[in-house]
Amino acid sequence: MNRFEMENVMERRVYASASASAFPVLMRKVYVWMTLALVITAATAYGVLNSPGVFGAIVSNRAIFWGMLIAEFLLVIGLSAAINRMSLLTATLAFLVYSVVNGATLSVILYAYTAVSVASVFLITAGTFAAMAVVGYTTKKDLTSWGKMFMFAIIGIIIASLVNVFLVKSTGFDLLISIAGVLVFVGLTAYDSQKIKQMLMMAPDAGENMQKLALLGALSLYLDFINLFLYLLRIFGGRKD
Repeated sequence: MNRFEMENVMERRVYASASASAFPVLMRKVYVWMTLALVITAATAYGVLNSPGVFGAIVSNRAIFWGMLIAEFLLVIGLSAAINRMSLLTATLAFLVYSVVNGATLSVILYAYTAVSVASVFLITAGTFAAMAVVGYTTKKDLTSWGKMFMFAIIGIIIASLVNVFLVKSTGFDLLISIAGVLVFVGLTAYDSQKIKQMLMMAPDAGENMQKLALLGALSLYLDFINLFLYLLRIFGGRKD
C-alpha cells in the first residue's frame, strides 16, 4: 500500500469515526426537541383551557382561530423550505412557536372531551408511537417505498373528511376516516423513524447543519404524534355531556 492509499484509508476511518460519534448525539436531539415541543403544546393547551378570556376570544372570533391555523401552516412550510437559510437558533424558535400556536388551536378541540379520556388517549398514543418508532428504527425492511403511498393516503383522508363535513355528514363515515388516519400515522411513524435514522447515520458531524436536519426530523415525528393522537381521540375520546 503506497502513501496515497494509506492517507485515503486513514481519511475514511476518521470520517467513519466522526459519523459514528455524531449519530447518537443527533438522534438524541431529535427526541429531545420532539418531546420539548409536545410538552409546550400540552402546557399551552392546558393554559388556554384554563384561561376563560383567552379561550373565549379564540372560540368567539373566527378570525383569530383561522389566523392561528394559517400561522401553523406557514410556520411548517417556512421551516421545511427555508431551514438551510436560517440559523439553528431561529429554526428552533420557529419550531417552538409552532408548538405554542398548535397548543392554542388544539385547546378548542380538547374542550369537547373529558379530561380523563384525553389523558387516556394520550397514553395510548404515547405507547403506540413508541412501539412504532422502535419498529421503524430496528426493522431490516426498507420502508422507503411507503413514503409515497402514505402521502397519497393523507390526501385521500383530507378529501374524504371534507366530503363528510360538507356533504355526507355521517358519523359512521367519520369513524372509518378516523381508523384510516390511525393506520396511516402508525405507518408514518415507523417510516419517518427509519428515514431519520438513515439520514443521520450519514451525518459527517454534529455541526449546525446536521442539527438542523435533526430538527426537521423532530418536526416530522411531532406531527406524526399529534395527528395520531387526534385520530385516536376521535375514536376513543369521551365527549362531555
